[in-house]
Parts: sequence; C-alpha cells; structure tokens
Amino acid sequence: MAAIDRVLSVMARLRDPQTGCPWDVAQDFRSIAPHTIEEAYEVADAIERGDLDDLRDELGDLLLQVVYHARMAEERHAFDFEAVADGLAAKLIRRHPHVFGDAGATDADSREQLWEQVKAKERAQRGDCDTSALAGVTLGLPALTRAGKLSRRAARAGFDWPDASGPAAKVREELEEIEGAGDDPDKREAEVGDLLLAAVNLARHLDVDAETALRRASHRFERRFRALERHAERDGSAVTALPMDTLEGYWQDAKRDE
Repeated sequence: MAAIDRVLSVMARLRDPQTGCPWDVAQDFRSIAPHTIEEAYEVADAIERGDLDDLRDELGDLLLQVVYHARMAEERHAFDFEAVADGLAAKLIRRHPHVFGDAGATDADSREQLWEQVKAKERAQRGDCDTSALAGVTLGLPALTRAGKLSRRAARAGFDWPDASGPAAKVREELEEIEGAGDDPDKREAEVGDLLLAAVNLARHLDVDAETALRRASHRFERRFRALERHAERDGSAVTALPMDTLEGYWQDAKRDE
C-alpha cells in the first residue's frame, strides 16, 4: 500500500462514526482550522531552526491537516483527497505557462507578473468582479505578511517610491505623528498601524521579508532576555527588583555574550 493510501485509510478509520476515535469524529472544518494554521507555523519554525528531522515530522502533521479536511469533505460528498491533488496539479500547470506553455518569463519579476495575470483570469472565470490590483489578498494572512502583499501589489500598479529613501522618510513621519496623537487611543492605534505599514514598505524596498525579520528579532529578544535573567540570578537578584539602568547593563552583557 502506498504511503498516502495508508494515511487516507487511517484517517477514514479514525472518522468512522461507529469504531473511530470520538475526538476525531466530533471535529468539523472550523474546529480543525486552528490546528491547520498552527501546523503551518510549526513547519516554518523547524525550517528556521534548520532541524530537518523535525521538519519531516512537522510536514507530516501539516499533511494530516489536508487529509483531515479532505476526508470531512468526502463525507459530505463534496470532494476527496484525489480531487484536491488533481486540482493542485492542474493549478500548478496553469499558473506556470512559462514552464508548461509558451509564455516567456526570464526572471522572478516577470514570472510573478504571469502568476498574477493567471490568478486574475481565474477570478474572472469564477465571476469575481473585483478588478482591483489588490484583489485576492487573503484577509486571514498574518498582518505583516498581508501588509507586504498589499504593498507589492500596489507597487506593481505603479504606486511606489523609486527607492528606499521614500519609505524611510515615511517611517520618520509616522513616528512624529504618533508623538502628536495625544491621549486619543483610537488615534494612537491608527498612527502605530501606519508606522508598522510604513516599516513593512521599507522592508520591501530593502528586499527584507518583514514577517521573517520580526520573527527572528523576537527570537533574538527572547534569547537575550533569558540571558539577562541568568545574569541577574547569578548576582543574586530578581529581574523585577532591579532598576532599568541595571537591567540595561545586563542586556548589553547578553548582546556581547553572543
């Protein structure tokens, strides 16, 4: 039995209303969706850590999510795993006319333009009347990732600065506007949002993926803060009992240790 057939068989058994697992039988698309998102992040984490053994396991967990959703759809006589796989193969061929057809794409930019043209055609065929350059950017994406996609789409439509100096100046402008927001919580939130959006735009101009950059910055912060805690413990102090200037000294020690 092929590996994927074995997985499909196991899932069918787990979902059997009579002899399956009560927890698995009780699930639906909505209850499984958070696990699907979580597993995708765990794949990204394994890649970030360079742990290929863990990546193998996490990819299996992510595949489980696809198998799970496909099984539930099959139970509703909507589609099955084979339809998902066939649809994927057809989509890959359709969206790569420069590989499987005669369209030309000599670099990554022209390839991305072709990709977006095909996606726009697919939306039109589905009856989607949204012709905006921003059409189809998923609402459920992480905020930084979605901001980056919106920024790239707008740039391809011609709404962009010629170089990084423009978004860099916008970041400085948004910082000033935060300072001028006063005590209005709604205005402060809006200005902080504008600052983050400007930072994402600057990252794009610098060829930096904002989501990856922030994730790695968070990892550095966690690593250094844990080192700060160890420094304080070594000196017989609790972090909560120390003044900020002392903590800053420990922080700089942690950075030097790296």
